[in-house]
Amino acid sequence: MNKQYTKGARNEYKTMRLLEIAGYICLRTAGSHGPFDVIALSASNILLIQCKSNEWPTPAERETMSLVLVPDNCRKLVHRWDDRAVMPQVKEIT
Repeated sequence: MNKQYTKGARNEYKTMRLLEIAGYICLRTAGSHGPFDVIALSASNILLIQCKSNEWPTPAERETMSLVLVPDNCRKLVHRWDDRAVMPQVKEIT
């Protein structure tokens, strides 16, 4: 595995741990090369999350994420993990 893949996977697992503590069931979409890395489910809502390391998604990536049709109880988020950060910066994609 290359260094970028390892770092990205580590950040995806950090996102999953945070959400599991908050009561979500999380699934990692590793290998799908889709617009979202983590799917988080709770009794009342769904989160689709793209995890990034030290940068925000490009305009093309944001457009791809915004075009995904989702139900009303679903939010599309980006978790940006900066090096040595304990918590991610979070933005919602509309």
